[in-house]
Amino acid sequence: MTEVLSAESIIVNLSSQIDFDWIAGQEDPDLPLHTINATQHATLVGHLNLVHKNLIQVIGRTECEYLQGLEENFRENMLNEIFSAHPATIIMADGIPVPDMLIGYANKFHIPLLSCKTDSNEVVDIARYYLHNIFSEKEVIHGVFMEVLGTGVLITGESAIGKSELALALISRGHRLIADDAPEFTRTGPEILDGRSPSVLKDFMEVRGLGVINIRDMYGDNALKRNKYLRLIIHLQRLSEKEYAQLDRLEGERKIRTILGIDIPQILIPVAPGRNIEVMVEAAVRNHILSASGNNATEKFIQLQQLAINGQPS
Repeated sequence: MTEVLSAESIIVNLSSQIDFDWIAGQEDPDLPLHTINATQHATLVGHLNLVHKNLIQVIGRTECEYLQGLEENFRENMLNEIFSAHPATIIMADGIPVPDMLIGYANKFHIPLLSCKTDSNEVVDIARYYLHNIFSEKEVIHGVFMEVLGTGVLITGESAIGKSELALALISRGHRLIADDAPEFTRTGPEILDGRSPSVLKDFMEVRGLGVINIRDMYGDNALKRNKYLRLIIHLQRLSEKEYAQLDRLEGERKIRTILGIDIPQILIPVAPGRNIEVMVEAAVRNHILSASGNNATEKFIQLQQLAINGQPS
C-alpha cells in the first residue's frame, strides 16, 4: 500500500489538533509528491535526524539551540544535507521564533517550513498517529457503533431490523453514539480495532419514520464519542419458533467474528415484539465485562448444580 504525502495534506489532516503557520518554502511544482510505502511510516516523522532523514522533520527548542550552537561551516553543511534530502515539510514547534537561516534554506530548496506553538513531542506523536492511521488496514461494516458502559459495541443485523431505533434508545439511556450505518474500523495494533465515523456521517443518524436526525443538536456533545476500540458485537436477528427453541439455554448464541484478522466475540439477541432489547444489550455488555475479568456466570451455575447433585454444600 502506498500513499502520497505533501505539506498541504499534513496541514489539512492535523489542523484540528495543531494550528500551523506556513512560514516559507513553496512546494516545487516540478517535483512529484512524496510517495511512501506502508512499511516506511514508522520512521517518517521525528525530531531533527540526519540518519533516517525523516519525511517530516520536527525542530523543537532543543534542536534549535543545537543548530544555533554549531560552528557556521558545520551548521551550513548540516542544513544543506537536511534540505537537499527533500523532506515533505520541516515543522518548527514549541512556539520558538523561526531563524532567518531556516527561512532562507526553505525558500532555496522549495521545502515547506511550518511553525506552531504545540510542544515538539506532541507534534511528533500526533503526526505519527496520523501516518499510522493512513497506512493501517481499514474495513467499513454495516451497523451502528456505540459506547455502552464504556465498551465499544457494534450492533449489526439485517436492514430494517431496528438497529438505529435500538441505538436511539441506548442514547436516551445515557450511552454514546460513535457511528451510524457505516462505521470504519482500523487495525491499529495486534489486537486492537479502532472504530469511528466517516466524516460525512459524523453526528448524524437515520431512523425510519424520523428521517435523518442530528444527535449532537438533539442530545448534546455527551451523547457522542469520537472513536472507541471494538470489543463486542451484538447481532440482532429474527428467529422462527423452532430456531428460538434451539437456542442454548445456558450459554446463549455466541460466536467469534474475525475482522481484519482480529477475533471479536459476537452475541446473538433474538428480536421479537415486546422484548426490551436495550436492556438486554446492557445486560450482555455487563456480562461480557464480567466474563473478560474471569467471572463466568454459566460456569458458576454448573458448579453449583454439580455440588447439589453430589449432595455437597454450596
